[in-house]
This record gives sequence, structure tokens and C-alpha cells, in this order.
Amino acid sequence: MLRDSYNRKISDLRISLTDRCNFRCFYCLPNGEPPLARKETILTFEEIERVARIFVSLGIEKIRLTGGEPLIRRDVPGLVEKLSALKPALSDIALTTNGFDLPRHAAALKSSGLDRVTISLDSLDPKNFADITGVDALGKVLDAIASARELRFDPIKINAVVIRGRNDHEVVDLARFARDNNISMRFIEFMPLDSGHEWDRSLVVSGREIREKIGAAFPLALIEATRGSETSWKYRFADGSPGEIGIIAPVTEMFCGQCSRIRLTADGQIRTCLFSTDEHDLRSVVRSGSSDGEVEEFIRSVVMTKEPRHYINDNSFQPASRTMSFIGG
Repeated sequence: MLRDSYNRKISDLRISLTDRCNFRCFYCLPNGEPPLARKETILTFEEIERVARIFVSLGIEKIRLTGGEPLIRRDVPGLVEKLSALKPALSDIALTTNGFDLPRHAAALKSSGLDRVTISLDSLDPKNFADITGVDALGKVLDAIASARELRFDPIKINAVVIRGRNDHEVVDLARFARDNNISMRFIEFMPLDSGHEWDRSLVVSGREIREKIGAAFPLALIEATRGSETSWKYRFADGSPGEIGIIAPVTEMFCGQCSRIRLTADGQIRTCLFSTDEHDLRSVVRSGSSDGEVEEFIRSVVMTKEPRHYINDNSFQPASRTMSFIGG
């Protein structure tokens, strides 16, 4: 079992498959960034499979595949099939996607062993969606959600990053969408991870404000009294309607004390926190001919350096060493 120096159990691994994305969301990658070199830096699926197997042997129970946009990589279902061989020790394989190409791959992903999908949806208004994402693709994302429902991925989670003056007026509409479609709608505070470096605290819509806006239209009831190691507070609709609301508030209601996550970037760097200013080069260890035992020891040593918390609310806060598209969600 992996535990850090604060005795937190590390059970969730986020693996970024690529830094590339076909969207240009202003809160993430508005102008694009030079992509990583391919063969020299990006982990192969064989390397990812090996590293994942070692992580699972150390107690990782859940793996989430992220990007960039992970479905830009070829044959993601093939990777999922390889990771599925790690079950039942690995209890959950999930994918976070912008949904653009999901309908084309959804059936193959499901049959390969993918358990869950999370799809980004920041607006239900076509014009506002295009303004936020840089792509006129709302219809494709809605098709992706329909495809995930048809294939019975469960639960289907939809992420919306809420930014003041951009889409905070749509919070209730998005909550209604969750009710109408029996999905889990998760609202996320705006975080300082954008390549444009335009994050401003005044643009953060707090988790509390989001809850109050939704609650005024659709009264909510807390599902569980504690988050545990989860990132979101989960609510059901008090009138018994289907669907679920999740509030992820890392800026105003940090959940670092129970954090169970560790991240692996597409180029093989371990990040112990989303906001880390340091990375740990697992790729070089893997490619140096190290044994599984040596890779395991490196992972254990890195986990022991995991930060006690993030420092967004401190005057001394330094932005993460890379932006979200490189880190992975």
C-alpha cells in the first residue's frame, strides 16, 4: 500500500496520454502550446502498461486516463484492454474526454473494459460553448453524452468549469440538464492552470455560490456527510428527481487533507499534486533498464515527497510548473 509522509493512502492514479487537444478552452489551452516531441518523450502504451502494473501492485485501485484530449492517441481501447488485465486488483478504469470523438470509440472502449467516462460540458448554448472552447462542437458533445448513456456507462459524469461572467448564468440550466438526463453534473471552480495565465480570483465562482444558485431553483440534499478522499461534495435533488450534483471547490474548500491522487504526465513525469512546481522523472528510470523493483522503489520515494496541501490561497503561491493540458485532469 502506498502512503505518503502524512499517512494518506494513495489509491488513485491519473495518467495523461497526450498533451495535445482539439479544443482551445480559454481556462486551459486558449492559444495552444508547442506540443511535446513524440517518440523521444511520450510514454508508449507498453511503458504505460508496465508502470500501471507496478502502481497497482503498490495499491493503486483506480486509474483515470486523461489528456490533453486522450482520444487523440491511437488505439486507446487497446490500452484499456491491457489495463483491464489488472482487474480485480484494479477496481476502476475511467476516461476524461471533451467528447468530440467519443461516439466513434465508445463501443470499443466499453468492450475493452472501460468502466466510466467523464465528459466536459461548460455550456448548453452553442454560441457560448464555442466562445469558451474555441470550437463549434456542442452537438458533438451532446452526441457523446447520448452515446455514453446508450452504452450504459455508469455513472456518466459531466464536468463544467464555472467562470464568472462566462457561464455562471448557466449553472441552473446545467443542473436541469442533469435532472432531465439522469447524469452526474459536476461543477468545478476555476483554477490557475491556464496557458494564457489569465486566472484571476475575481473570476472564481465559489462552490458555496454554485450550491446556492442551484438550491434556489432545485433544493438539494447532501448524499453523504463526508467527502472522504473524493474531490466533490455530492447532492441529490430533494424532490426525488433523477440525477446528481457534484461541487468541486479546490480554491475555496480545499480537500488536500484526504488527497489520494498522484499523476503521471504524458512524458512520464510523476506529479504529486496538481499544483506541484516540481516533477519526478519516471520515464528516465523506466528507460534506463531498471527492474520492476527499482521502479517500485522510485515510486515509493516520490510519494513520500507529496505536498501537505496546495498553496493557491497563500501570498507566496507560485503557479504549477506546467498547465493543465500537460498535467492531465
